[in-house]
Amino acid sequence: DVQLQASGGGLVQAGGSLKLSCETSGFTFDDFAFCWFRQAPGKAREGVSCFTKLDGTFYSDSAKGRFTISSDNRKNTVYLQMNSLKPEDTAVYYCAADPMFNLGDFFTSARYDYWGQGTQVTVSS
Repeated sequence: DVQLQASGGGLVQAGGSLKLSCETSGFTFDDFAFCWFRQAPGKAREGVSCFTKLDGTFYSDSAKGRFTISSDNRKNTVYLQMNSLKPEDTAVYYCAADPMFNLGDFFTSARYDYWGQGTQVTVSS
C-alpha cells in the first residue's frame, strides 16, 4: 500500500524556521512526483512546492526564496525546509504523491492520488 506520513509541524514565531518531512512507502520513489500543499482555515488548498526527479523543483510565488523542497532517496522521504516564516504561512501542510508521468499541473491538488495526513504549522506574530 502507498503510504505518506507528514511530520515536523509546530508553533514558531515569525521569522523562524521549520522542516517538514514526508516519509513514503509502497512505491518506487524515483517514479513519482511529490508536492507540498497547504490549507488555511476557510481557504482552498494551495500548492506550495513540488518536485520530480525528471522536472526538478517548483515553488509558488509565496514560497520562492524562503522554502526549499528536497528528498532523500535512501529514506524515501521528501522534505520542506521553511525559513523566514510569516503568520500567513499558518496552515495544515500536506504532502502528496502521484506517478511522475501522469498528466496535470503539479500545483493542482486533483492530480494527486496519494496524500499524507497533514501537519499543522502555526506562525505567531
